[in-house]
Amino acid sequence: MRLIVTLFVLLFTQLFLNLAHASPQTRVAADQKKSHVSEAKTDDRKKRKQPVKTSSKKVKSSPVKETAATKQKTTTEKKLKTTKVSRKTSTTRPVKVVKVTPPKKGYKKGYGRQRIKAKPEMELASNARSKPLVLSPAHKKRYQHAKQTAMNKLMSQMGKPYRWGGTSPNTGFDCSGLIYYAYKDVVRIKMPRTANEMYHLRDAAPINRAELETGDLVFFRINNRGAADHVGVYLGNGKFIQSPRTGEEIRISFLDNDYWQDHYVGARRVVTPKTIR
Repeated sequence: MRLIVTLFVLLFTQLFLNLAHASPQTRVAADQKKSHVSEAKTDDRKKRKQPVKTSSKKVKSSPVKETAATKQKTTTEKKLKTTKVSRKTSTTRPVKVVKVTPPKKGYKKGYGRQRIKAKPEMELASNARSKPLVLSPAHKKRYQHAKQTAMNKLMSQMGKPYRWGGTSPNTGFDCSGLIYYAYKDVVRIKMPRTANEMYHLRDAAPINRAELETGDLVFFRINNRGAADHVGVYLGNGKFIQSPRTGEEIRISFLDNDYWQDHYVGARRVVTPKTIR
């Protein structure tokens, strides 16, 4: 029994010693492995970082190369442009030398050849307007007769009813129809049919209110239809004849009335020594 016990004791001691010797070696191996892993990780990180740095350097260097290339291109383009311009200038025609004559005495500066040429014509026109027309006795009689016949035709229609679109004594007259009836056979001008067209007639000269004479057309704007929508004929002494509106008759009115003053637009002269038949 003692032998058996001693044998068991010896076995346990050997096992204990073996375990004691084995444990530090395992710890050392584990530490070595950890150190190898950390070193490997640092090396991997360094390797990974290195290509990033090289790539960034390449990216920075690439725009420098592009700018140099673009500079070369711009210089070449400028050279080509200059050569083209030089060719164009070389192909242009030679400039003619014009001799400038000194201005004559009494010459006034203008704003161009057209105005210089048109200036004498303008002066003649202004002189013709300022100077009264010299009429022969026969032409004066014709002119007075034309005015008198127009006024007689107008006065003979007093009391006739207003008729929209009417142009004859049988049916009646509207405002412009009365003037058309009175002047169509007296004047060489083709008389328009409406008051607005009469107001814009080219052959009818505009007249100031202070220069009104018998036979002049006076225009009014009542219903805001165009520049003028009503017309009458001036008789003198501040009176005019008109065909006013539906339900009214042809009558004589006063131009100084407040209503007609508020709606007055202007006047035109149709019967002149030049326009009579």
